[in-house]
Amino acid sequence: MIRINLLENSKAKSKRAGGSAAALPTMEMGDMGSPTLKVLLVLLLAGGLNFIIWYRLDRQGKTTEAQMQTALQKNRELSDVKARYLERQTQANSYKRRVDVIDSLRAGQAGPVNLLAMLGETVNGTEAVWLSKMDDTGTAVSLEGTALSTDAVANLIGNLQKTGFFKNVEIKETYQDEQIKDMQAFQFTLTCEKGKS
Repeated sequence: MIRINLLENSKAKSKRAGGSAAALPTMEMGDMGSPTLKVLLVLLLAGGLNFIIWYRLDRQGKTTEAQMQTALQKNRELSDVKARYLERQTQANSYKRRVDVIDSLRAGQAGPVNLLAMLGETVNGTEAVWLSKMDDTGTAVSLEGTALSTDAVANLIGNLQKTGFFKNVEIKETYQDEQIKDMQAFQFTLTCEKGKS
């Protein structure tokens, strides 16, 4: 309990200033207890505050630990998914390389097939001409054959130039075959330079 004395204290007045000065009010705090009680009260307050802070930090630590376990589990799952994805990607790349090799082989295969089909149609479209040999050197084609006349050889040269497959067709040699007695036959050799197509 706190008591405030607002009344004049006659004894204090006479002792201090000789009696004519006004006395100041005083305040009594009462008995606050022993110093041991005060220290104990401060320690209890500090301990309570320390417990509250520890409890909150402990809860945050447990929450963080749970979140960390969840994140580690998710990381393991994602690493498994990543490993499967990389394996599938490797398989897809291997498959694509195989398909590309097959496509390039098919494209390379079509060149000779197209050349033979074009030569077959051209020779069949020219009368009195037969081919006996063909050599494909890559940039040029050499043809050997038999014709019943020199005009048939000239027609074959003209028909080969019309195909557009060759940019230059030249006759290398032609001569009359003496081994065939029943009719007139000419052996010929042509050199055909391939075009860019």
